[in-house]
Amino acid sequence: MTSLKDLKKKLRREALGRRDALDPFWRVEAALEMAETARDSIAIEPGQIVSGFWPMRSEVDVRPLMFALREKGARLCLPAILDKTTIVFRELVRGVPMIDMGFGTVGPHEEAEVLDPQVMLVPLAAFDARGHRIGYGAGYYDRAIARLVDKGQPPRLIGIAFDCQEVALVPDEPHDVIISEILTENGLRRFAPKL
Repeated sequence: MTSLKDLKKKLRREALGRRDALDPFWRVEAALEMAETARDSIAIEPGQIVSGFWPMRSEVDVRPLMFALREKGARLCLPAILDKTTIVFRELVRGVPMIDMGFGTVGPHEEAEVLDPQVMLVPLAAFDARGHRIGYGAGYYDRAIARLVDKGQPPRLIGIAFDCQEVALVPDEPHDVIISEILTENGLRRFAPKL
């Protein structure tokens, strides 16, 4: 019998394999289309704090999307890895030095202000039609979201992925964070909250 952990690992590996197989030039076009969709579909108040992420490997390049939201007045931040369990979000502003964060990604230097995101663009390996996601397995985002919820500041969560990363069913676990919206190259999908 396959364990839940092994099943998630298999689903993650298969979804990332499909994502890796996408044509790199197509991925650029898809990222630009997603930025236009975000500009038209994601309401942002001036000064609202939005966390993005620096793309690694074959992830959606959310930089055009982040800058589209900045044009709407968002304050941007990126995750900074502090240790094996913790990320914080440092403000992304022009001129702030970027440093290696490991895992093939970069983030603002420790001089940058730490912010609590109100909207989080969440990277993921796989998702299903209920808004359940499989991350990369380290749990950084689950813990960061839980800290914000514990502070009484639950963020709006928008998963970022390509359609090929959708799977039939992500196995449920009690600690799962449901993503209420997923942005793919085919638009912004909203999922009904769990009752």
